[in-house]
Amino acid sequence: MSLACFHCGQPVGSGGPLSPPLSIPLDGTPRAFCCGGCLTLARTLHAAGFGHFYGDAARFARPLEGSARDEAALVWAAYDAPELRAQFVRPVGNDEAEITLAPENIRCAACAWLIEQHLQQLPGVVSAVANVATRRVVVRWRVAAHSVADLLAALADIGYLAWPFELGRGDREDRRERRALLMRVAVAMLAMMQVMMYAWPVYTYEATIDTGLLTLMRWASFALTLPVVTYSAWPIFTGAWRDLRRHRAGMDVPVAIGVAAGFIASTVAMLRDGGKGGGEVYFDSVTMFVAFLLLARYLELRVRQASRSGAEMLARQLPATCERVAMREDVTDGVADAGGADARGLEPSGTGERIPVARLRVGDRVRVKAGDVVPADGTIVAGASEFDEALLTGESRPVPRGVGATVLAGSYNSTSPVEFAVTRIGAATRLAEIVAVLDRALTDKPRIAALADRVAAWFVATLLLLAALTGAVWALWIDPARALPVTVAVLVVSCPCALSLAAPAALAAAGAALSRRGLLMVRGHAIETLARVTDVVLDKTGTLTEGRFSLVATEVFGALDATRCHALAAAMERDSEHPIGRALRAAGTGDIDAMPLDARRNVPGQGIEATLGKRRLRLGNHTFVTAAINAAPAMRTTQATQDAPSPQLTEATPIWLGDEQGLLARFQLADVARPQADALLRGLRRLGVQVHLLSGDHVDAVRGWAQRFGIASAAGARTPEAKRDDVAALQRKGAVVLAVGDGINDAPVLAQAHVSIALGSGAPLAQAGADAVLMHDHIATIATAITVARRTRRVMRQNLAWAFAYNMVAIPLAATGHVTAWMAGIGMSASSLLVVLNAWRLLRVPHED
Repeated sequence: MSLACFHCGQPVGSGGPLSPPLSIPLDGTPRAFCCGGCLTLARTLHAAGFGHFYGDAARFARPLEGSARDEAALVWAAYDAPELRAQFVRPVGNDEAEITLAPENIRCAACAWLIEQHLQQLPGVVSAVANVATRRVVVRWRVAAHSVADLLAALADIGYLAWPFELGRGDREDRRERRALLMRVAVAMLAMMQVMMYAWPVYTYEATIDTGLLTLMRWASFALTLPVVTYSAWPIFTGAWRDLRRHRAGMDVPVAIGVAAGFIASTVAMLRDGGKGGGEVYFDSVTMFVAFLLLARYLELRVRQASRSGAEMLARQLPATCERVAMREDVTDGVADAGGADARGLEPSGTGERIPVARLRVGDRVRVKAGDVVPADGTIVAGASEFDEALLTGESRPVPRGVGATVLAGSYNSTSPVEFAVTRIGAATRLAEIVAVLDRALTDKPRIAALADRVAAWFVATLLLLAALTGAVWALWIDPARALPVTVAVLVVSCPCALSLAAPAALAAAGAALSRRGLLMVRGHAIETLARVTDVVLDKTGTLTEGRFSLVATEVFGALDATRCHALAAAMERDSEHPIGRALRAAGTGDIDAMPLDARRNVPGQGIEATLGKRRLRLGNHTFVTAAINAAPAMRTTQATQDAPSPQLTEATPIWLGDEQGLLARFQLADVARPQADALLRGLRRLGVQVHLLSGDHVDAVRGWAQRFGIASAAGARTPEAKRDDVAALQRKGAVVLAVGDGINDAPVLAQAHVSIALGSGAPLAQAGADAVLMHDHIATIATAITVARRTRRVMRQNLAWAFAYNMVAIPLAATGHVTAWMAGIGMSASSLLVVLNAWRLLRVPHED
């Protein structure tokens, strides 16, 4: 027989005469436990009056023991390193400190009480406050008494695995914010539906309803509206109070006044004459207004959170600690080898130590397990895995990475453990560059959004004045009995929310959609300016073309086929870092390291010589290769193959392969077009945008590429300053120019253009100086960005037009008494919903060709 532990739910053995199961009576019922720790915790909770938290399905955590505790202890110790203590521990006075901890499984008031009691019993702990709502524990203690590891271990003793709270973990905070708002919406919606069930008979059959039943329905409506006003609408009241304390009229001010006035007036009317008054009540209007308004705000929150690409990247931020592989001296040699020894004369010892990421240095070797986040940029030296780089490059699928491949800080290791050598740390990593440009973007606000904010502020102030005048006119001259409901209707029917959300919601949705495609908006005006683009200036090398040598054609002379010739060339260039060597190595197939080449000799400026068996091979320029041929270099049977499309083989660089008997092959190396170059140009032409090709390359080469792409306006041999002058000339003619380049020598033209996009692979993002950065090589996304920008401009105009038109019609109707409070609530909420839903359409981005 096996039992379940009453405290944690783990199996409990039946025991035996020598080891009986742990059991004590609680509330008169025997309870079994898996260990003494669970028994003690259950007894403590029952003694404190928290026994009712033990439900049939509810279980607390078991104290951490065994190997799991040993592994966690290594991480705990790292938090006492000076680098991490400075990050998480806040000094308080001379000898005290404070830290915020985040337990992973705190769930109820009993958890909070147990944590507080256990920590406060530790000598040296001054205070411990656990907050169930935020799932945070704030501990103040005397520094000399305990380390951070001691506090974490103490929580593990009672079953709570905790870590120092990191403010960067915004994804969980976003989910908590959404859940809290969704709960308020649910309460308001349920109350609204029930209150409407009571209100509908009153609207239709009030004269025939018994007075006692009418009073009962009003009291029931009051009881249902009370949690809506005190709980669901609480963020509205707090926002209004915050605005008033800052001496400004925000969107929440008229809303809060309308809700409070409607509820208070209804309550007074209900209580009049001992609770049997016959005055008007607006509980249905109040609940409906709050419900629909919160629903609109929930949808706006989803759009806003989806748009925070910086927060999305920080959702998988750098870990606080990492496992560094210890190195030992290598007495055999001091160069890297297949076994993983590095150039410092060290080789891995196999043992790992947990250290703060802040202690990493270039050259360190780090082990990253499956499920961990890469702490720094580096090169894999052992193992292979797949890495999720979606937050860095926009690539939605995990990408495979093996020995020699680069891994980026912030990417997520999906499948297998790997070890890598650190190449960049801290602010030099690609993640840090991305975060820097995104932070810079957050400081910018587009002109249209800033204008909408200013208009909304004036609108609220005018609305409050108009509502006061309306109430005075009705109270003094028209109908004093209707003064309050008409005033409430004016406050409620207006829609400053829709006016203020019109531009930000659209821009947020568009920014989110483009960031998911790997295009990061670095400055706030980028989307707004992209919508007005009339001319696009493109660089050639590195933008429309790959900017590197590729094998575009092979001519074979003799018995060896193209595959064999490719393999020979790749083997001869296997240690070369020259662009030609990399291109030939990339074209080779098979295991080139296993090819038995001897006596390899590099002749600078000419080529490479090697021996294969008794055959002497040469690879290089024509003069160098033919000099080793014993007989006249007669051309043998020719077999030509096209390896990659190229517009100008006349511009290609020929590389020859030969032996003593004659020429074996000629390889044509040239720059090639990016795979999506044609798709980009088709998209730009479809949008009616004029394309210009400006390049520093030779005039004939640029002309050839322009013919290949069908670009009418092209210029070669242009210096960076000349490119800038060309853009300025277009601007003087009235063109709105988008410049696209690699961000290095294109910096002047990127700065001159109205809006610019830099390719993320071309230069460090922090130095690109562009308004947007494309994180991958799918350059057709640039045309998609213009399409999205134009749609965004159209949506913003629609939203602003709707918000103004709605208010121009609704406010006069409410002021003249033609709109009741419940109608006003529906109208205002529907207006905000329409604006947000219209902006939400921008999250759907069309696919590139």
